[in-house]
Amino acid sequence: MKRSPATIAFLLIVAGALCAALIALGIWQIERRSWKLALIARVEQRIHAPAIPAPGPNRWPGITDASDGYRHVTVTGRFRDDRATLVQAVTERGPGFWVMTPLVTERGFTVLVNRGFVPSRAPVPPGGAATVTGLLRLTEPKGAFLRYNDAATNRWYSRDVSAISAARGLDHVAPYFIDADAGPAATAPVGGLTVVHFTNNHLVYALTWFALAAMVAGAAALLLRPVRRG
Repeated sequence: MKRSPATIAFLLIVAGALCAALIALGIWQIERRSWKLALIARVEQRIHAPAIPAPGPNRWPGITDASDGYRHVTVTGRFRDDRATLVQAVTERGPGFWVMTPLVTERGFTVLVNRGFVPSRAPVPPGGAATVTGLLRLTEPKGAFLRYNDAATNRWYSRDVSAISAARGLDHVAPYFIDADAGPAATAPVGGLTVVHFTNNHLVYALTWFALAAMVAGAAALLLRPVRRG
């Protein structure tokens, strides 16, 4: 079927716009890949760096995942074992709970410490006075996928610092928590189970967008071919 010049021009404009959009998406994924690789390198460096003092109140307003997430920190204080909170978890050891316990630091503020994993709600050995080293993690508000924290029934699905602090009557609490490093193998709770994994499929996505752009360009080129007459 022969198309009019106006129809061909319209289709070419649509194809050009679509091709430009697909190329832009591909470039965006390349930029995202560069950002993700830099993030992975930064986190790897932080995890393996010597522990530094956990940020105090003067630093709290500026703490972000980009600037401080997974930073290796240390803090000394005394656990308030009577205010511990069990947060549901699934780990390499199976399902169970994270033991989130407030640590009143010798510097005057409180920080929630994820002491580690336990498989059940059985009593946990007290922490008492301790020096904790671990990874700084940002709060996990509200809950997990389709499962919301419920302080009234003491059901917790994410490590929501603000909500847990309010439920346990804590004040002057850091806006982050600390995932404690691994302790002796036989000691419960089991620390050091932080999963550090960042999905990086951006190159695949970029190649997909570029391939689609090439297909659109090829289809547009066919519109310009002269029609063969029998």
